[in-house]
Amino acid sequence: MKSLLLTLLFLGIGIPGNAEDKEPEKKPADEKAPEKPVELVDQAIVTDHVGVFGGSELPYYATAGTMVINKAEDKTKAAMFYVAYTAKGVKDPATRPIVFCFNGGPGSSGVWLHLGGFGPKRVAMKPDGTMPAPPFTLADNPASLLRVADLVFIDPVSTGFSRVEDKEKAGEFHGFEGDLDSMAEFIRLYTTREGRWLSPKFLAGESYGSLRAAALAQVLHQKFGLYLNGIVLVSGVLNFETLFDTDTAAVAFLPAMSEVAAYHEQLGPDLMADAAARRAEVEAFASGDYATALLRGTALPAEEKTALAERIARYTSIDPTTVERHDLRIPPSFFQEELLRGKGLVIGRFDARITGTDGVRAGIAPEYDPSYAAVYGPFSATLNDYLRRDLKFESDLVYEILSSRVRPWNYGDDFVGQPISVLDRLAQVMSQNPSLRVLVNCGYQDLATPATAIRHSLDHLKIDPSLRSNISYTFYEGGHMMYTIEASNAAWNADVAKFVSGE
Repeated sequence: MKSLLLTLLFLGIGIPGNAEDKEPEKKPADEKAPEKPVELVDQAIVTDHVGVFGGSELPYYATAGTMVINKAEDKTKAAMFYVAYTAKGVKDPATRPIVFCFNGGPGSSGVWLHLGGFGPKRVAMKPDGTMPAPPFTLADNPASLLRVADLVFIDPVSTGFSRVEDKEKAGEFHGFEGDLDSMAEFIRLYTTREGRWLSPKFLAGESYGSLRAAALAQVLHQKFGLYLNGIVLVSGVLNFETLFDTDTAAVAFLPAMSEVAAYHEQLGPDLMADAAARRAEVEAFASGDYATALLRGTALPAEEKTALAERIARYTSIDPTTVERHDLRIPPSFFQEELLRGKGLVIGRFDARITGTDGVRAGIAPEYDPSYAAVYGPFSATLNDYLRRDLKFESDLVYEILSSRVRPWNYGDDFVGQPISVLDRLAQVMSQNPSLRVLVNCGYQDLATPATAIRHSLDHLKIDPSLRSNISYTFYEGGHMMYTIEASNAAWNADVAKFVSGE
Protein backbone atom coordinates (compact mmCIF):
# COMPACT_ATOMS: atom_id res chain seq x y z
CA MET A 1 0.00 0.00 0.00
CA LYS A 2 1.39 3.37 -0.98
CA SER A 3 1.40 6.08 1.62
CA LEU A 4 0.33 9.68 1.09
CA LEU A 5 3.67 10.02 -0.67
CA LEU A 6 4.54 13.66 -0.37
CA THR A 7 8.09 12.48 -1.01
CA LEU A 8 10.95 14.94 -0.72
CA LEU A 9 12.70 15.62 -4.02
CA PHE A 10 16.49 15.60 -4.08
CA LEU A 11 17.82 19.00 -5.18
CA GLY A 12 21.05 18.60 -7.18
CA ILE A 13 23.44 21.56 -7.33
CA GLY A 14 25.35 21.82 -10.59
CA ILE A 15 29.08 22.56 -10.11
CA PRO A 16 31.08 23.51 -13.20
CA GLY A 17 34.28 21.60 -13.94
CA ASN A 18 35.72 18.94 -11.69
CA ALA A 19 34.31 19.02 -8.22
CA GLU A 20 37.62 17.84 -6.84
CA ASP A 21 39.34 20.99 -8.12
CA LYS A 22 37.25 23.24 -5.92
CA GLU A 23 36.81 23.55 -2.23
CA PRO A 24 33.20 23.25 -1.16
CA GLU A 25 31.52 26.56 -0.58
CA LYS A 26 31.15 27.30 3.08
CA LYS A 27 27.98 28.84 4.47
CA PRO A 28 27.67 30.89 7.64
CA ALA A 29 26.70 28.71 10.57
CA ASP A 30 23.39 30.52 11.02
CA GLU A 31 22.32 30.26 7.36
CA LYS A 32 19.68 27.58 6.85
CA ALA A 33 19.50 25.44 3.74
CA PRO A 34 16.38 26.16 1.67
CA GLU A 35 13.34 23.98 2.22
CA LYS A 36 13.20 21.09 -0.23
CA PRO A 37 10.04 20.94 -2.34
CA VAL A 38 7.74 17.97 -1.94
CA GLU A 39 6.45 15.77 -4.73
CA LEU A 40 2.68 15.89 -4.95
CA VAL A 41 0.56 13.07 -6.30
CA ASP A 42 -3.07 12.37 -7.07
CA GLN A 43 -4.10 9.40 -5.00
CA ALA A 44 -7.43 7.72 -4.25
CA ILE A 45 -7.92 4.73 -1.97
CA VAL A 46 -11.44 3.33 -2.40
CA THR A 47 -13.07 0.96 0.10
CA ASP A 48 -16.50 -0.69 0.22
CA HIS A 49 -18.87 -0.22 3.14
CA VAL A 50 -22.47 -0.76 4.21
CA GLY A 51 -24.31 1.35 6.75
CA VAL A 52 -27.80 1.73 8.15
CA PHE A 53 -29.04 5.33 7.98
CA GLY A 54 -32.52 6.45 8.85
CA GLY A 55 -33.49 2.80 9.26
CA SER A 56 -32.46 1.79 5.72
CA GLU A 57 -29.38 -0.11 4.61
CA LEU A 58 -27.11 1.77 2.22
CA PRO A 59 -24.01 0.32 0.49
CA TYR A 60 -21.46 3.05 -0.20
CA TYR A 61 -17.90 3.74 -1.28
CA ALA A 62 -15.43 5.69 0.82
CA THR A 63 -12.57 7.39 -1.02
CA ALA A 64 -9.62 8.82 0.93
CA GLY A 65 -7.10 10.62 -1.22
CA THR A 66 -5.20 13.65 -2.38
CA MET A 67 -5.95 15.84 -5.36
CA VAL A 68 -3.25 18.09 -6.81
CA ILE A 69 -4.49 21.58 -7.52
CA ASN A 70 -2.62 24.36 -9.27
CA LYS A 71 -2.59 28.15 -8.98
CA ALA A 72 -2.80 29.03 -12.65
CA GLU A 73 -0.92 32.33 -12.49
CA ASP A 74 2.37 30.93 -11.20
CA LYS A 75 2.02 27.12 -11.24
CA THR A 76 2.27 26.86 -7.47
CA LYS A 77 0.87 23.48 -6.51
CA ALA A 78 -0.73 21.88 -3.48
CA ALA A 79 -2.16 18.44 -2.75
CA MET A 80 -5.49 18.66 -0.98
CA PHE A 81 -6.60 15.73 1.14
CA TYR A 82 -10.25 14.68 1.14
CA VAL A 83 -12.58 11.88 2.16
CA ALA A 84 -15.62 11.27 -0.04
CA TYR A 85 -18.62 9.03 0.58
CA THR A 86 -20.76 8.04 -2.39
CA ALA A 87 -23.77 5.74 -2.53
CA LYS A 88 -23.41 2.61 -4.65
CA GLY A 89 -25.70 1.80 -7.53
CA VAL A 90 -26.69 5.35 -8.49
CA LYS A 91 -27.21 5.22 -12.25
CA ASP A 92 -27.87 8.92 -12.80
CA PRO A 93 -25.70 11.32 -10.70
CA ALA A 94 -28.22 14.08 -11.39
CA THR A 95 -30.61 12.35 -8.99
CA ARG A 96 -28.16 12.32 -6.08
CA PRO A 97 -27.18 15.56 -4.27
CA ILE A 98 -23.56 16.15 -3.28
CA VAL A 99 -22.40 18.23 -0.32
CA PHE A 100 -18.87 19.66 -0.08
CA CYS A 101 -18.04 20.04 3.62
CA PHE A 102 -15.27 21.91 5.43
CA ASN A 103 -14.51 23.56 8.74
CA GLY A 104 -12.92 26.90 9.48
CA GLY A 105 -10.20 28.26 11.74
CA PRO A 106 -8.62 29.47 9.53
CA GLY A 107 -6.40 26.42 9.92
CA SER A 108 -8.92 23.77 10.81
CA SER A 109 -9.12 20.45 9.01
CA GLY A 110 -12.48 18.96 8.08
CA VAL A 111 -12.46 16.43 10.92
CA TRP A 112 -15.21 18.11 12.95
CA LEU A 113 -18.03 17.92 10.40
CA HIS A 114 -16.63 14.61 9.14
CA LEU A 115 -16.52 12.65 12.39
CA GLY A 116 -18.76 14.95 14.39
CA GLY A 117 -22.03 14.25 12.71
CA PHE A 118 -22.41 14.32 8.90
CA GLY A 119 -20.26 11.28 8.16
CA PRO A 120 -21.29 7.61 8.44
CA LYS A 121 -19.17 7.29 11.58
CA ARG A 122 -18.97 9.68 14.49
CA VAL A 123 -16.80 10.05 17.55
CA ALA A 124 -18.39 8.29 20.51
CA MET A 125 -18.76 11.08 23.06
CA LYS A 126 -21.02 10.75 26.07
CA PRO A 127 -24.69 11.31 25.14
CA ASP A 128 -24.53 14.88 26.49
CA GLY A 129 -21.47 15.66 24.36
CA THR A 130 -18.91 15.56 27.15
CA MET A 131 -15.67 13.61 26.89
CA PRO A 132 -15.52 9.92 27.77
CA ALA A 133 -12.42 8.40 29.32
CA PRO A 134 -9.76 7.23 26.85
CA PRO A 135 -9.21 5.10 24.87
CA PHE A 136 -11.68 6.71 22.48
CA THR A 137 -13.84 4.97 19.89
CA LEU A 138 -15.91 5.59 16.78
CA ALA A 139 -19.59 4.66 16.57
CA ASP A 140 -22.02 4.19 13.71
CA ASN A 141 -23.95 7.33 12.85
CA PRO A 142 -27.47 6.27 11.84
CA ALA A 143 -28.43 9.95 11.46
CA SER A 144 -25.72 10.59 8.83
CA LEU A 145 -26.52 12.96 6.00
CA LEU A 146 -25.19 10.25 3.67
CA ARG A 147 -28.70 8.78 3.57
CA VAL A 148 -29.78 11.60 1.23
CA ALA A 149 -26.56 12.97 -0.29
CA ASP A 150 -23.00 12.09 -1.20
CA LEU A 151 -20.45 13.83 1.00
CA VAL A 152 -16.98 15.23 0.35
CA PHE A 153 -14.94 16.42 3.34
CA ILE A 154 -12.11 18.74 2.33
CA ASP A 155 -8.95 19.70 4.22
CA PRO A 156 -7.84 23.19 3.09
CA VAL A 157 -4.17 23.64 2.18
CA SER A 158 -1.78 23.04 5.11
CA THR A 159 -4.49 21.40 7.24
CA GLY A 160 -5.09 17.68 7.71
CA PHE A 161 -2.86 15.87 5.22
CA SER A 162 -3.03 18.71 2.68
CA ARG A 163 0.39 20.10 1.79
CA VAL A 164 1.92 22.68 -0.54
CA GLU A 165 4.70 21.73 -2.97
CA ASP A 166 7.01 24.64 -2.18
CA LYS A 167 6.83 25.79 1.43
CA GLU A 168 8.34 29.11 0.44
CA LYS A 169 5.13 29.80 -1.53
CA ALA A 170 2.70 28.39 1.01
CA GLY A 171 1.52 31.87 1.89
CA GLU A 172 -0.20 32.07 -1.47
CA PHE A 173 -2.79 29.65 -0.08
CA HIS A 174 -2.89 31.08 3.44
CA GLY A 175 -5.24 33.96 3.01
CA PHE A 176 -8.80 34.94 2.20
CA GLU A 177 -8.48 34.99 -1.62
CA GLY A 178 -5.84 32.26 -1.96
CA ASP A 179 -7.95 29.92 0.16
CA LEU A 180 -11.04 30.61 -1.94
CA ASP A 181 -9.13 29.97 -5.16
CA SER A 182 -7.74 26.63 -3.98
CA MET A 183 -11.07 25.42 -2.56
CA ALA A 184 -12.90 26.47 -5.73
CA GLU A 185 -10.35 24.68 -7.91
CA PHE A 186 -10.67 21.51 -5.83
CA ILE A 187 -14.46 21.54 -6.14
CA ARG A 188 -14.27 22.21 -9.90
CA LEU A 189 -11.82 19.35 -10.41
CA TYR A 190 -13.76 16.91 -8.25
CA THR A 191 -17.04 17.82 -9.92
CA THR A 192 -15.48 17.34 -13.35
CA ARG A 193 -13.61 14.11 -12.66
CA GLU A 194 -16.52 12.47 -10.86
CA GLY A 195 -19.15 13.58 -13.40
CA ARG A 196 -21.19 15.62 -10.92
CA TRP A 197 -21.92 18.78 -12.90
CA LEU A 198 -25.62 17.95 -13.11
CA SER A 199 -25.98 16.82 -9.48
CA PRO A 200 -27.68 19.15 -6.99
CA LYS A 201 -24.68 20.77 -5.28
CA PHE A 202 -24.33 22.18 -1.77
CA LEU A 203 -21.63 23.68 0.44
CA ALA A 204 -21.56 23.10 4.20
CA GLY A 205 -19.13 25.20 6.23
CA GLU A 206 -18.67 25.54 9.96
CA SER A 207 -17.41 28.63 11.81
CA TYR A 208 -14.91 30.47 9.54
CA GLY A 209 -15.92 27.77 7.09
CA SER A 210 -19.31 29.47 6.83
CA LEU A 211 -17.68 32.75 5.84
CA ARG A 212 -15.63 30.73 3.34
CA ALA A 213 -18.78 29.00 2.04
CA ALA A 214 -20.63 32.25 1.40
CA ALA A 215 -17.71 33.74 -0.52
CA LEU A 216 -16.90 30.43 -2.23
CA ALA A 217 -20.43 30.23 -3.61
CA GLN A 218 -19.81 33.53 -5.38
CA VAL A 219 -16.38 32.43 -6.70
CA LEU A 220 -17.75 29.13 -8.07
CA HIS A 221 -20.68 30.96 -9.64
CA GLN A 222 -18.60 33.72 -11.22
CA LYS A 223 -15.45 31.84 -12.19
CA PHE A 224 -16.80 28.49 -13.36
CA GLY A 225 -20.54 28.92 -13.81
CA LEU A 226 -20.97 26.33 -11.06
CA TYR A 227 -24.34 27.22 -9.56
CA LEU A 228 -25.27 25.83 -6.16
CA ASN A 229 -28.60 24.67 -4.81
CA GLY A 230 -27.83 25.56 -1.23
CA ILE A 231 -25.37 26.60 1.47
CA VAL A 232 -25.40 25.23 5.03
CA LEU A 233 -23.85 27.61 7.58
CA VAL A 234 -23.02 25.74 10.78
CA SER A 235 -22.26 27.93 13.82
CA GLY A 236 -21.41 30.61 11.33
CA VAL A 237 -20.10 34.13 10.94
CA LEU A 238 -20.48 36.39 7.92
CA ASN A 239 -19.23 39.70 9.32
CA PHE A 240 -16.50 39.97 11.97
CA GLU A 241 -18.01 43.20 13.26
CA THR A 242 -20.62 41.06 15.00
CA LEU A 243 -17.99 39.19 17.04
CA PHE A 244 -15.16 41.46 18.13
CA ASP A 245 -15.03 44.60 20.27
CA THR A 246 -17.98 46.52 18.86
CA ASP A 247 -21.37 47.56 20.17
CA THR A 248 -22.87 45.21 17.59
CA ALA A 249 -20.91 42.34 19.14
CA ALA A 250 -22.04 43.30 22.64
CA VAL A 251 -25.67 43.14 21.50
CA ALA A 252 -25.09 39.84 19.69
CA PHE A 253 -23.45 38.10 22.65
CA LEU A 254 -25.94 39.10 25.34
CA PRO A 255 -28.65 36.55 24.40
CA ALA A 256 -26.02 33.80 24.24
CA MET A 257 -24.71 34.73 27.69
CA SER A 258 -28.25 34.57 29.01
CA GLU A 259 -28.71 31.10 27.49
CA VAL A 260 -25.51 29.93 29.15
CA ALA A 261 -26.46 31.40 32.52
CA ALA A 262 -29.82 29.64 32.26
CA TYR A 263 -28.16 26.33 31.38
CA HIS A 264 -26.03 26.58 34.54
CA GLU A 265 -29.13 27.56 36.58
CA GLN A 266 -27.77 30.96 37.53
CA LEU A 267 -30.91 32.98 36.71
CA GLY A 268 -33.96 33.77 38.78
CA PRO A 269 -36.94 31.35 38.92
CA ASP A 270 -39.10 33.64 36.78
CA LEU A 271 -36.62 33.47 33.90
CA MET A 272 -36.02 29.75 34.30
CA ALA A 273 -39.71 28.83 34.13
CA ASP A 274 -40.22 29.36 30.38
CA ALA A 275 -37.22 29.17 28.03
CA ALA A 276 -39.08 30.51 25.00
CA ALA A 277 -40.42 33.48 26.91
CA ARG A 278 -36.99 34.22 28.37
CA ARG A 279 -35.36 34.13 24.95
CA ALA A 280 -37.94 36.49 23.51
CA GLU A 281 -37.56 38.89 26.43
CA VAL A 282 -33.76 38.95 26.31
CA GLU A 283 -33.59 39.35 22.53
CA ALA A 284 -36.11 42.20 22.63
CA PHE A 285 -34.05 43.93 25.32
CA ALA A 286 -30.76 43.36 23.47
CA SER A 287 -31.97 44.77 20.15
CA GLY A 288 -34.05 47.49 21.84
CA ASP A 289 -33.14 49.30 25.03
CA TYR A 290 -29.65 47.83 25.24
CA ALA A 291 -28.64 48.64 21.66
CA THR A 292 -30.06 52.16 21.99
CA ALA A 293 -28.15 52.75 25.20
CA LEU A 294 -24.85 51.62 23.69
CA LEU A 295 -25.34 53.99 20.77
CA ARG A 296 -25.68 56.89 23.20
CA GLY A 297 -22.22 56.27 24.64
CA THR A 298 -21.17 58.78 27.30
CA ALA A 299 -24.40 60.73 26.72
CA LEU A 300 -26.25 58.01 28.63
CA PRO A 301 -27.25 59.42 32.05
CA ALA A 302 -25.69 57.72 35.08
CA GLU A 303 -29.02 56.63 36.52
CA GLU A 304 -30.04 55.00 33.22
CA LYS A 305 -26.70 53.24 33.04
CA THR A 306 -27.21 51.84 36.54
CA ALA A 307 -30.73 50.67 35.69
CA LEU A 308 -29.48 48.96 32.53
CA ALA A 309 -26.71 47.26 34.49
CA GLU A 310 -29.38 45.82 36.79
CA ARG A 311 -31.29 44.42 33.81
CA ILE A 312 -28.15 42.94 32.27
CA ALA A 313 -27.34 41.36 35.63
CA ARG A 314 -30.82 39.85 35.72
CA TYR A 315 -30.27 38.19 32.34
CA THR A 316 -26.65 37.08 32.87
CA SER A 317 -26.22 36.73 36.67
CA ILE A 318 -23.10 38.92 36.50
CA ASP A 319 -23.02 41.38 39.40
CA PRO A 320 -24.50 44.74 38.30
CA THR A 321 -21.55 46.68 39.73
CA THR A 322 -19.25 44.53 37.59
CA VAL A 323 -21.47 45.10 34.56
CA GLU A 324 -21.36 48.85 35.08
CA ARG A 325 -17.59 48.76 35.56
CA HIS A 326 -17.33 47.13 32.14
CA ASP A 327 -19.37 49.98 30.67
CA LEU A 328 -22.35 47.63 30.11
CA ARG A 329 -20.30 45.51 27.68
CA ILE A 330 -19.34 42.15 29.19
CA PRO A 331 -16.37 40.64 27.32
CA PRO A 332 -17.19 37.02 26.44
CA SER A 333 -13.84 35.80 27.78
CA PHE A 334 -14.50 37.55 31.09
CA PHE A 335 -17.97 35.99 31.20
CA GLN A 336 -16.38 32.55 30.78
CA GLU A 337 -14.23 33.21 33.84
CA GLU A 338 -16.81 35.05 35.93
CA LEU A 339 -20.08 33.12 35.60
CA LEU A 340 -19.11 30.20 37.86
CA ARG A 341 -16.18 31.81 39.64
CA GLY A 342 -17.85 31.12 42.99
CA LYS A 343 -17.68 27.40 42.21
CA GLY A 344 -14.07 27.57 41.07
CA LEU A 345 -15.03 26.75 37.49
CA VAL A 346 -14.52 28.30 34.08
CA ILE A 347 -16.85 27.66 31.16
CA GLY A 348 -16.05 26.78 27.55
CA ARG A 349 -16.01 29.14 24.59
CA PHE A 350 -17.03 26.67 21.88
CA ASP A 351 -19.50 24.96 24.19
CA ALA A 352 -20.33 26.93 27.30
CA ARG A 353 -22.12 23.97 28.87
CA ILE A 354 -18.72 22.39 29.51
CA THR A 355 -16.73 23.49 32.54
CA GLY A 356 -13.17 23.09 33.75
CA THR A 357 -10.65 24.43 36.24
CA ASP A 358 -7.51 26.38 35.43
CA GLY A 359 -6.12 27.07 38.89
CA VAL A 360 -6.30 30.86 38.53
CA ARG A 361 -9.22 31.94 40.66
CA ALA A 362 -8.59 35.66 40.12
CA GLY A 363 -8.21 35.56 36.34
CA ILE A 364 -10.02 37.76 33.85
CA ALA A 365 -10.20 35.05 31.16
CA PRO A 366 -9.76 31.26 31.13
CA GLU A 367 -6.27 29.95 30.47
CA TYR A 368 -7.73 27.37 28.06
CA ASP A 369 -11.05 26.35 26.57
CA PRO A 370 -12.37 23.27 28.41
CA SER A 371 -14.83 22.58 25.59
CA TYR A 372 -12.02 22.35 23.02
CA ALA A 373 -9.97 20.17 25.35
CA ALA A 374 -12.98 17.84 25.59
CA VAL A 375 -13.07 17.16 21.84
CA TYR A 376 -9.47 17.49 20.67
CA GLY A 377 -8.26 14.15 22.04
CA PRO A 378 -11.25 12.02 20.98
CA PHE A 379 -11.35 13.48 17.46
CA SER A 380 -7.59 13.25 16.94
CA ALA A 381 -7.29 9.64 18.09
CA THR A 382 -10.29 8.29 16.20
CA LEU A 383 -9.48 10.18 12.98
CA ASN A 384 -5.91 8.91 12.88
CA ASP A 385 -7.04 5.33 13.46
CA TYR A 386 -10.07 5.45 11.14
CA LEU A 387 -8.19 6.76 8.10
CA ARG A 388 -5.58 4.05 8.33
CA ARG A 389 -7.54 1.09 9.64
CA ASP A 390 -10.94 1.47 7.94
CA LEU A 391 -10.17 3.65 4.93
CA LYS A 392 -6.73 2.09 4.28
CA PHE A 393 -5.01 5.44 3.78
CA GLU A 394 -1.41 5.24 4.98
CA SER A 395 0.73 8.24 5.81
CA ASP A 396 3.47 9.15 8.25
CA LEU A 397 2.54 12.83 8.06
CA VAL A 398 1.02 14.58 11.04
CA TYR A 399 -2.69 15.03 10.46
CA GLU A 400 -3.02 18.72 11.28
CA ILE A 401 -6.32 18.96 13.18
CA LEU A 402 -5.87 22.68 13.82
CA SER A 403 -2.81 23.90 11.96
CA SER A 404 -0.56 26.80 12.86
CA ARG A 405 1.03 26.45 9.39
CA VAL A 406 -1.50 28.90 7.94
CA ARG A 407 -0.38 31.80 10.12
CA PRO A 408 -0.30 34.66 9.44
CA TRP A 409 -3.57 34.58 7.52
CA ASN A 410 -3.69 37.26 4.84
CA TYR A 411 -6.96 39.11 4.39
CA GLY A 412 -5.47 41.28 1.64
CA ASP A 413 -6.22 44.87 0.78
CA ASP A 414 -9.98 44.47 0.34
CA PHE A 415 -10.69 44.71 4.07
CA VAL A 416 -8.23 47.41 5.13
CA GLY A 417 -9.98 49.74 7.55
CA GLN A 418 -13.22 47.78 7.56
CA PRO A 419 -14.57 44.56 9.10
CA ILE A 420 -14.11 41.23 7.37
CA SER A 421 -17.47 40.64 5.71
CA VAL A 422 -18.77 38.47 2.88
CA LEU A 423 -22.30 39.85 2.87
CA ASP A 424 -21.89 41.62 -0.46
CA ARG A 425 -20.64 38.41 -2.10
CA LEU A 426 -23.50 36.38 -0.69
CA ALA A 427 -26.04 38.99 -1.77
CA GLN A 428 -24.60 39.00 -5.27
CA VAL A 429 -24.77 35.24 -5.75
CA MET A 430 -28.26 34.99 -4.24
CA SER A 431 -29.50 37.74 -6.54
CA GLN A 432 -28.00 36.11 -9.63
CA ASN A 433 -29.13 32.61 -8.64
CA PRO A 434 -32.54 33.17 -7.01
CA SER A 435 -32.95 29.43 -6.40
CA LEU A 436 -29.99 29.41 -3.99
CA ARG A 437 -31.15 28.62 -0.44
CA VAL A 438 -29.31 29.19 2.83
CA LEU A 439 -29.72 27.16 6.03
CA VAL A 440 -28.24 28.49 9.26
CA ASN A 441 -27.61 26.04 12.15
CA CYS A 442 -27.05 27.52 15.62
CA GLY A 443 -26.21 26.15 19.06
CA TYR A 444 -27.80 27.91 22.01
CA GLN A 445 -24.68 27.72 24.18
CA ASP A 446 -22.15 28.91 21.60
CA LEU A 447 -19.88 31.69 22.89
CA ALA A 448 -17.69 31.70 19.76
CA THR A 449 -20.27 32.55 17.08
CA PRO A 450 -23.59 33.26 18.81
CA ALA A 451 -26.82 32.90 16.86
CA THR A 452 -27.77 36.57 17.19
CA ALA A 453 -24.55 37.59 15.42
CA ILE A 454 -25.19 35.77 12.15
CA ARG A 455 -28.88 36.65 12.25
CA HIS A 456 -27.90 40.33 12.54
CA SER A 457 -25.67 39.93 9.49
CA LEU A 458 -28.34 38.24 7.40
CA ASP A 459 -30.92 40.83 8.48
CA HIS A 460 -28.65 43.38 6.79
CA LEU A 461 -28.12 41.34 3.62
CA LYS A 462 -28.89 43.53 0.61
CA ILE A 463 -31.21 41.26 -1.34
CA ASP A 464 -34.69 41.67 -2.75
CA PRO A 465 -37.41 40.96 -0.14
CA SER A 466 -38.65 38.10 -2.32
CA LEU A 467 -35.41 36.21 -1.55
CA ARG A 468 -35.75 36.45 2.23
CA SER A 469 -37.73 33.22 2.30
CA ASN A 470 -34.65 31.43 0.93
CA ILE A 471 -32.98 31.85 4.34
CA SER A 472 -33.97 29.58 7.24
CA TYR A 473 -32.66 28.88 10.75
CA THR A 474 -32.50 25.89 13.08
CA PHE A 475 -31.48 25.88 16.74
CA TYR A 476 -30.12 23.17 19.02
CA GLU A 477 -29.02 22.52 22.56
CA GLY A 478 -25.24 22.68 22.62
CA GLY A 479 -22.48 24.94 21.49
CA HIS A 480 -20.40 25.54 18.40
CA MET A 481 -20.29 21.79 17.74
CA MET A 482 -23.82 21.00 18.79
CA TYR A 483 -23.54 17.66 16.98
CA THR A 484 -21.40 16.22 19.79
CA ILE A 485 -24.68 15.83 21.70
CA GLU A 486 -26.47 12.69 20.55
CA ALA A 487 -29.98 14.18 20.44
CA SER A 488 -28.82 17.41 18.79
CA ASN A 489 -26.85 15.46 16.20
CA ALA A 490 -29.93 13.48 15.18
CA ALA A 491 -32.08 16.62 14.94
CA TRP A 492 -29.38 18.56 13.06
CA ASN A 493 -28.83 15.84 10.46
CA ALA A 494 -32.59 15.50 9.98
CA ASP A 495 -32.94 19.25 9.42
CA VAL A 496 -30.05 19.39 6.94
CA ALA A 497 -31.39 16.30 5.17
CA LYS A 498 -34.74 18.04 4.64
CA PHE A 499 -32.95 21.11 3.34
CA VAL A 500 -30.80 19.12 0.91
CA SER A 501 -33.81 17.10 -0.23
CA GLY A 502 -35.81 20.28 -0.84
CA GLU A 503 -38.52 19.39 1.69
